[in-house]
Amino acid sequence: MNAVLVLIALLAGGGWLAHRHLPLRVATAAYGIGLLVLGRFAAGALADLVMLAGWAAFLVLVVFNFPDFRRRHVTAPVLAEFRNRLPPVSATEQAALDAGTVWWDAELFSGNPDWSKLAGLPPQRSSAEEQAFLDGPVETLCGMVDEWRIARELGDLPPDVWAFIRREGFLGMIIPREFGGLGFSARAHSAVVQKIASRSGTAAVSVMVPNSLGPAELLLRYGTPEQQQQHLPRLARGEALPCFALTNPLAGSDAAAIPDRGVVCRGTYAGEEVLGIRLDWEKRYITLGPVATLLGLAFQLQDPDGLLGGPRDVGITLALLPTDHPGVEIGRRHLPAGQAFQNGPTQGRGVFVPIDWVIGGRARCGDGWRMLMNCLAAGRGISLPASSTAALKVCARTSGAYARLRRQFGLSIGRFEGVQEALARIARETYAVDAARELTLAALDSHEEPAVVSALLKYQATERMRRAVDDAMDVHGGRGVCDGPSNYLLAAYTAVPVAITVEGANILTRSLIVFGQGLVRCHPQLRAEIAAAADPDHARGLAAFDTAFTAHLANLLANLARTAARNLALGRAPRGPRPDPAYWRAQTDRASATFALLADGALFLLGGALKRRESLSGRFADVLGELYLISAAVTRFEADGRPAADAPLLELVCRDGLAEVERRCDEILANLPSRALGLVLRAFVFPLGRRWRPASDALRCEVATALVESGEFRARLCRGTYVSDDPGDVIGRLEHAVALLAASAPAERKIAAAVRAGALEAGSPELYAAARAAGIVDEAEEAALVRSAAAVRRAIDVDDFEPGELWPALRRRPPVADAA
Repeated sequence: MNAVLVLIALLAGGGWLAHRHLPLRVATAAYGIGLLVLGRFAAGALADLVMLAGWAAFLVLVVFNFPDFRRRHVTAPVLAEFRNRLPPVSATEQAALDAGTVWWDAELFSGNPDWSKLAGLPPQRSSAEEQAFLDGPVETLCGMVDEWRIARELGDLPPDVWAFIRREGFLGMIIPREFGGLGFSARAHSAVVQKIASRSGTAAVSVMVPNSLGPAELLLRYGTPEQQQQHLPRLARGEALPCFALTNPLAGSDAAAIPDRGVVCRGTYAGEEVLGIRLDWEKRYITLGPVATLLGLAFQLQDPDGLLGGPRDVGITLALLPTDHPGVEIGRRHLPAGQAFQNGPTQGRGVFVPIDWVIGGRARCGDGWRMLMNCLAAGRGISLPASSTAALKVCARTSGAYARLRRQFGLSIGRFEGVQEALARIARETYAVDAARELTLAALDSHEEPAVVSALLKYQATERMRRAVDDAMDVHGGRGVCDGPSNYLLAAYTAVPVAITVEGANILTRSLIVFGQGLVRCHPQLRAEIAAAADPDHARGLAAFDTAFTAHLANLLANLARTAARNLALGRAPRGPRPDPAYWRAQTDRASATFALLADGALFLLGGALKRRESLSGRFADVLGELYLISAAVTRFEADGRPAADAPLLELVCRDGLAEVERRCDEILANLPSRALGLVLRAFVFPLGRRWRPASDALRCEVATALVESGEFRARLCRGTYVSDDPGDVIGRLEHAVALLAASAPAERKIAAAVRAGALEAGSPELYAAARAAGIVDEAEEAALVRSAAAVRRAIDVDDFEPGELWPALRRRPPVADAA
């Protein structure tokens, strides 16, 4: 047996033993027996050298079987080095790391995900009450709003819309029924926001903010019973309008560094001297701030006189203030990317509030950052993905229909390959993000609080929405550029930077949070190792670190073997002409093992410095994001009953995603600080070179054609959005024109054949009448063609205005010719 086969046998055998998680003594004995058997077949000097290395590894295993010796001579030095390389963790960082739970993200970090965790999720169905709300009040609300009028004329929702939102309970979706709220599931909450956002961004933001990170959720989790009884019923009924103020001009994304200050003191409230806080704050970017009646406020609390009996620097604290309280300043507005939703600054100087206004009361002073981190999953995991998915679905629905209607050079533009590339990307991003949204909602409704997944989804949903909106604008051309009541894209296009920025700017979410926190939270052993290293009891810490470190080594060996074996085999071979979900799961397993191995390699080289290598961390975040979206797409495809029409779309998501995973892994290897380790890892990750390429042109054409030609495909992809069948509606006219065009298609084909035969003149303004006169079409067909042509024209037309309609100053200015 030559040296290569001996090496493969050694690695495969060792990896299999590590993968099986056998007791160390059993694994050592089995490995030794394997060496003895293998030695009988090894031949040649190089093979003998490989066998010598195998026996050296066996001796290491033997040493590890003596715990006292291992701890003293192996684990203790490793622990000392680990402590030296471990960066200090601030209280705010620790709160972020402790927030929420780990879930499928931990499976992907393990290198060997357990797919039964996804298969075991309960079916995603709305209750009868939730569905009735979607079919009733939500549908009614969508029919009431006109985003052009809201943004260009009113600068806010009309009073009757605000009244409807309050009256129907839209502001209390997350508040339990015992307090007068709707008590909706995460799925229903997301569905409501998605449908409204597909119609009006202003209405969606106005509804989603009170139901995400803000007073209601904070009160439900941390409020005292008295605070809950005082505020929650009024919030549920819409009698109180909440906002939450976190961002300070001097502390944007670094929200933990807010300089807003509160000092514990005694003061007068309602004619009595009480213990309270004197507040100074300056906040900006506060959605609903200009019109809110209840202000949630985050600030640094100090207790210089020790009135609380604890430390002088208490820490970040959260309080609720009525906005009519003396000293609270609201009312001024920002104009975020030209959007009309209420957003603005708030200030206060020397504002005294009772200590009872702290959310959770006196006992929660200084606990604000942890409270915020535990509540952040709603905004990141529900609201923003829902609004981003709505924008994606509007892009998919309108771009597919418009590409069917618009003709250039005698062809529907949906038949041009350049347009098909854009349409396929839109469909791919819509399917992947919607699948990830639904999967995350299933986790939330199963009482998971996946903090890393929520951050990942916020980033992926908003970034992919940004790309899809750009593609939709390219497909529409001037139809998307010219603003007016008929433009259904430009509002989404101009609002993109808002979604990218809120709930953590995307640059920092990608480069610092997703992988930086994910590695600590989700790695099978790292968090236990960090806890052991921080244990002040040396003996206890060493014992705990020894357990975690030994498991870490076993997991590393297993991932080495898994990575090599799966990348050599490229996972399970596909069956049939179209790969099935089992094939894509196998490919995800392969990529997960690669990801886990590279994460351990980067951790070994960089230690705590890895969090400062933001470009490297960002690439790991990209890999994790692709793996999560592929997992979600496979899960959705199976949950939908494996519809054959969606199989090309699933394949497009998976092929492009796996190609991106390989590209990012290649970049990680190229940027590791040790070239030698990079080469070693490359041999495991790419033993046969990079194998995945993006999807073929033929597959993209197949998906794009379905989006253009199949109304059923388009409807299934864009499910959950508001759809009007009114030909006068801004999007309804598109669907109306597509239906008429399909009905008149047989007659259109007759005329096209007559033109080719020379019986009719192409481009004639009386073409349809001439066709009828020539007996090519009958009267009914001619009428259908005329109706279709008129509907198409209405669908592709853009708005125009008198100058004074757009710029009032021009009403008083003479025309240029007269002025001259």
